[in-house]
Amino acid sequence: MAKLVHVEDVILAPVLTEQTWAKMGENKYAFRVALGANKIQIRKAVEELFKVKVEKVWTANVKGKPRRERLNQLHGRTSHWRKAVVRLVPGDRIDVMGG
Repeated sequence: MAKLVHVEDVILAPVLTEQTWAKMGENKYAFRVALGANKIQIRKAVEELFKVKVEKVWTANVKGKPRRERLNQLHGRTSHWRKAVVRLVPGDRIDVMGG
């Protein structure tokens, strides 16, 4: 596993779904993170990138789903990935639309 030196190596992208939009009201934000990232690295990366204070971090490994194209030809899978949900301290927030 490669070393995760920069915060951009840890936090890959926000996860924007109906469920995660609803959680933003509770001050919880979801991110797609590097497979080797641990909770401490995720906390530091979010705090450094967005200049906020993280209260708690939850992580989950998401398994890739099977895919197929054209009636059983070209079998494959989507890739495995790691999801992190962070709760910020009251008063902090992240502007996910970047405005």
